[in-house]
Amino acid sequence: MDDGRARSRVRVPRGMADRAREFASAGLRPAVPRDAATVILVRPGAAPETGTAGPETGPAGVEVYLLLRTQALEFAPGACVFPGGSVDARDADPGIAETGWAGPAPADFGHLLGVPADRARALVCAAVRETFEESGVLLAGPSPAELVSDRADLARDRRALLDGSLSLSELLGRRGLLLRADLLTPWARWLTPEISPRRFDTWFFAAALPARQLAGLATTGLATTGLAAAGPGESDSGTWWRPAAALEAARAGQITLLPPTAVTLAELAAYQDVAGILGERRMITPLLPTVVVEEERTWLAMPDAIEYPL
Repeated sequence: MDDGRARSRVRVPRGMADRAREFASAGLRPAVPRDAATVILVRPGAAPETGTAGPETGPAGVEVYLLLRTQALEFAPGACVFPGGSVDARDADPGIAETGWAGPAPADFGHLLGVPADRARALVCAAVRETFEESGVLLAGPSPAELVSDRADLARDRRALLDGSLSLSELLGRRGLLLRADLLTPWARWLTPEISPRRFDTWFFAAALPARQLAGLATTGLATTGLAAAGPGESDSGTWWRPAAALEAARAGQITLLPPTAVTLAELAAYQDVAGILGERRMITPLLPTVVVEEERTWLAMPDAIEYPL
């Protein structure tokens, strides 16, 4: 079948199929999803240099930063994902919006995200914190019109965030920085299927790579970014991809993409520049794929109006 319905069905691994049958037969209750945030870092596309090879191929447009998760992780091992993670309890610190916040107020973000102000504040803080932890990109600055640049002394703060000895609010206060909430464009909200033992309610935000900042892991190759190694992380590598090239690599079996990541990349592939992405004002509604068991067949059904690109 090649109709829209077929393209909205995704084959699932055997383990997920077995879990789906067990879930249905035992009448299990869905796990409560944990709030999470992820940031789609984008930058203008650039033609590859002569004689180079890599994922940066195709016409000019935009590039997105994808992390390759380690195989040792319980959730999505080996998948390519955007920087992000779960909301930490300290992300909910109300003081950050009073002394270290620039951009739309939490209540305004809550209106865009469809959640109360305190929940929106925690999601924005988690998005900024996780992006800094995982990629070294810090969406903060000394004023509402400025952003930090790569500095070696931020490496210590990044390590402290990673090991939990420092909160985002403490980092901003120590450095005299403001969280630049105005740089985050709400993009989507995805929930993990109900059969999953670990579930996340994840808000996706788009943000441009700040000038004078470079994305890089905390474990390798950070000498050039001004960030020293920060110990073991959740990712093996980070790479800038054109969205269409990442989708082609996934179709060829070269990389693994989770359905929300693949759908987002297909959406981004339609844009010719970063401004077009950041200028979007999307309606954020929960998107919940469902696992369907039908006789001997099991598949992941995408939400209505969502076309799976792989």
